[in-house]
Amino acid sequence: MRYRRLGSSDLEVSEISLGSWLTYGVGVERDRAAACVDKAFELGINFIDTANVYGRGAAEEFLGGALEGRPRDSYVLATKLFFPMSDEDRGLSRAQVEKQLDASLRRLRTDHVDLYQCHRYDDETPLEETMEALTRAVRSGKARAIGFSEWPADRIKAALDMAGVEKFVSSQPQYSLLWRQPEKEVIPLCAANGISQIVWSPLGQGVLTGKYSPDAPPPAGSRATSDEMGGWMDRLLARPVLEAVQRLKPIAAEAGLSLAQFALAWVLREPNVASAIVGASRPEQLEENAAASGATVDPALFAQAERIVAEARRTA
Repeated sequence: MRYRRLGSSDLEVSEISLGSWLTYGVGVERDRAAACVDKAFELGINFIDTANVYGRGAAEEFLGGALEGRPRDSYVLATKLFFPMSDEDRGLSRAQVEKQLDASLRRLRTDHVDLYQCHRYDDETPLEETMEALTRAVRSGKARAIGFSEWPADRIKAALDMAGVEKFVSSQPQYSLLWRQPEKEVIPLCAANGISQIVWSPLGQGVLTGKYSPDAPPPAGSRATSDEMGGWMDRLLARPVLEAVQRLKPIAAEAGLSLAQFALAWVLREPNVASAIVGASRPEQLEENAAASGATVDPALFAQAERIVAEARRTA
């Protein structure tokens, strides 16, 4: 496993990180989830990402137990806030930052998180109030660094221009061969200001594993068959996209990689990406994905893959 510096912080994170959205504490049986965490450490994965809203605290509760007893400096722990935790609790106000951080720390059974992230931008709270609250979280020792997920470029710039507050070190966008929107504004802005990307959905909700055929219904038990997840995947499951993904398989094979490994290596080709978050319901999935770290791929193969996907997205 290789490691990269997270923005301007002193945190070193594994190129492949373990996420917990719709898996731990919720969708994956506890023993199997614990086996995935054990496998992550065995593979050298040191970065674990969660959020208070995942299972309404259940993912954090699970991780608190799974990580208990491990040396605190052996992993980098990140969580987030913004989405509703109750009818009254949501957003990025001063009161919510303080309340939700303390609640996350209790569930995670730790006195600090390494990275505290704003899960989305809060239009109902002044940016100054949010940044001041995050600054207090860092200076109190409850968080080592701060980040955000899916913020628009103008709001990122406004936060960077504020004086007397802690600076963001991470951005968590959706980014993959099938979704390249952060390349337009977010990645250049972040790269110029000491902010790294922590990528979610680098496998396009599993589409870039190649398991979805354009000529067959989605496999039983896959995300595409889930009531909770299926609605997120409509465009990714369009026939031109699925046909393009099948055309990527021989390109990945030429690189000596599985399609999933090739897709992760493509994300990691971007210097501003510090880590790609993967979910896992089985330890073997993590083992395959971790092998993408350090993979050497001919840039011509990446360019070929990009052309195939771009053509498909135009017709999807």
